[in-house]
Amino acid sequence: MRIGILGTGNVGRALAAGWSAAGHEVVLGSRRPKERTDLGFAVAGLGEAATYAEVVVNATPGTASLDVLTTIGAAALAGKTLVDVGVGLSDDFTELSHPNSSLSEQIQEAFPETLVVKTLCTMDASAMTDPGGLDGPSTVFLSGNSAAAKQTTARLLGDLGWPPASQLDIGGITTARGQEHFALLFMGIAGGLGTHTFNINVVSRSSAV
Repeated sequence: MRIGILGTGNVGRALAAGWSAAGHEVVLGSRRPKERTDLGFAVAGLGEAATYAEVVVNATPGTASLDVLTTIGAAALAGKTLVDVGVGLSDDFTELSHPNSSLSEQIQEAFPETLVVKTLCTMDASAMTDPGGLDGPSTVFLSGNSAAAKQTTARLLGDLGWPPASQLDIGGITTARGQEHFALLFMGIAGGLGTHTFNINVVSRSSAV
């Protein structure tokens, strides 16, 4: 699959490495591609990366994502699955930039012909791409209005090491609020543990009880 990852930060590079290792063709999208030739991956302009891709991944800072996507334009994103892993946080990580909504909802509203799926935003880049490195099973969530787009995303999650039992579809794109708003609890847990590399596991009561 051709995957265009918008953003060349830690998350974008980690996802590129994971999906490249699984055999996908990955291009990183950057505002300044000529300055990012040392990343070990193909780098193109943002619009070129989106146009090239079958699946587009938003790994840009959540406070800037809508501006980035608007610059790319609706035509380049129409009909494509857009996997959104962004979260809008203030510089001091204490406030959300979308407190009564979510970035994914706003992307879906702005680009109605694009199939937006929220996932992977409840953990750091290390856990995203190496869930088996954690001390036990954990959960990754999917939110989106398109069943087909969520199926595509689920396959890509599997290629990063997330088995079906660890994937939880929590509903339509409005449920992305819960995923993004977890960022505030994430920061508290990170402070308590002294590390950002962890994840949560959803545990339900046995039906036999």
